Amino acid sequence: MPEQRFSVSFSSVLFILITTALLILLWQIRFLVVITLTAVVVAASMAPIVDVLEGIRLPRWLATLMAYMGLIATVVGLILIIGPAVLQQIQQLIRQLPTFVEVLRAGVEYWALRLGNTPPELIRQLFDLQSVSRWVIGSTQQVVLRSYGITRGIVGGVFSLILTLLISGYMVADSRTLLQSIVRLFPQPWDVRLEAQAMPIGYRMGGYIRGRLLVSFILGLATTLGLSFLGLGEFAIGLGAIAGVTNLIPFVGPILGSIPALVVALSQGGWLVLWVLLLFVIIQNIETYVLDPLLVGSSVGVHPLYQLLAVLGGVQVLGILGALIVPPWFAGISVLVENLYLRPKLLAERRQGLEVSTINASPLP
Repeated sequence: MPEQRFSVSFSSVLFILITTALLILLWQIRFLVVITLTAVVVAASMAPIVDVLEGIRLPRWLATLMAYMGLIATVVGLILIIGPAVLQQIQQLIRQLPTFVEVLRAGVEYWALRLGNTPPELIRQLFDLQSVSRWVIGSTQQVVLRSYGITRGIVGGVFSLILTLLISGYMVADSRTLLQSIVRLFPQPWDVRLEAQAMPIGYRMGGYIRGRLLVSFILGLATTLGLSFLGLGEFAIGLGAIAGVTNLIPFVGPILGSIPALVVALSQGGWLVLWVLLLFVIIQNIETYVLDPLLVGSSVGVHPLYQLLAVLGGVQVLGILGALIVPPWFAGISVLVENLYLRPKLLAERRQGLEVSTINASPLP
């Protein structure tokens, strides 16, 4: 039996060494990488607004400056207007959470004893306040610490935000020159192909983040107004903010956002819990059948299941920030896969099928 020899070429070793060095370098500058990824998402979201302002004969740098000043003014205004009320109500919810859970446990225990032979000890274990509190606080801390691990605290978070806005503003203001300098790094014909995909990628990335943020804002506002109308005005703003933030997560988000409101409603007793449940069912159906197709829609081209996986993966790696920036990047990459692989593959298969059909249909000599 001939002896088999395993040989490794110099080029393979060099490729492995270069790849390892690049991975180590990316890990060392991961802060800058995350900032850049976030800046690209912000730039893709702001580019259509800048294009509109540029269309009214404004210089692009001035259009970019006006768009970003408007964005900053809007965010700061919302924080100043509703921020204190949201924080106050959420803190009040946290303080009264043991009372709400105790009332809920007592109600469940009462009905369980009336309808069956469930031991009270089992119900008390299911509604163990210390275990629930530890789980909620621990899960929240893990998500927040992942975000702080990237930004390195509040000061680092403010610095990261300013740096992100500056980088994204430069990307938007000088997007044409920046794009040409990037595509020149690729050989022909990939440089032309990638340049042609820049606009669809930006449209899909920006469309996703704008749509999701707008839908979440509308649903948070609708939840606040609905809960105020149902008599939960004491916690309506805080519960609406929770519902709006959790709504960024497809599928699971609306369910997570409804749990705090349902717990508060159950503690109030009566028919309130059914009205609150009906409110969230109506809001969820409006989102599914009206807002998502209208504001997010088929233009994004990402299946909701993929959105969910992208959000969960982003939260696992980058915390809250990952839930916002990973899905737009996933949507942008899907453009490359669709236009540079799937469509050419489909056209090649169709062309091959036509050639085979032509050969089979031609008469034999």
